[in-house]
Amino acid sequence: MQGFFRYYLSLYRPLIQSLNELLQAYELSYSLWQVMVYLHEHEHASLVEISTYYGIEKPSITRRVQRLEELGYLTMAQGNDRREKSIALSCQGRSVYTQCRHKITALERRATEGIAAAPLEQTAAVLQQIRDNIK
Repeated sequence: MQGFFRYYLSLYRPLIQSLNELLQAYELSYSLWQVMVYLHEHEHASLVEISTYYGIEKPSITRRVQRLEELGYLTMAQGNDRREKSIALSCQGRSVYTQCRHKITALERRATEGIAAAPLEQTAAVLQQIRDNIK
C-alpha cells in the first residue's frame, strides 16, 4: 500500500506534540518519558540497555538520564561492572510516572474514541510487524 508511511508520519508529529504538552507540567518531554517507561517496565537498567532497546546513541541516553536525575526522578547505583551504573526510578519518579501514565491513557482514549478494539489491536500488531521488518 503506497502512502502508508505518509499516513503514519502525519499522525506521529501531532502525537509527539500532544505528549510533550501533557508532560511539560512535569518538566518532561517524550524523549525523557521513554527512559521512564523503560525503567518502569524493567525496574532498573544500564545506559547501554536503554540505548540498545531504543536504538539511540548512548550519549543521548546519558543526557536524558542526567536530566531525569536532576529532576529527582531517578536514582543511580553501582552496577555489576564498575564502569556501568544501574539506574532506577526514584519514589518521586514512580509517582510522576503514575500521574503521567493516567494522563497519557486518557489522551489515548480520546484519540481512539469511536474505533472498535479489534481494529486497534490489528493496527498495533501491524505496526509491530513493520518495526520488526525494518529492524
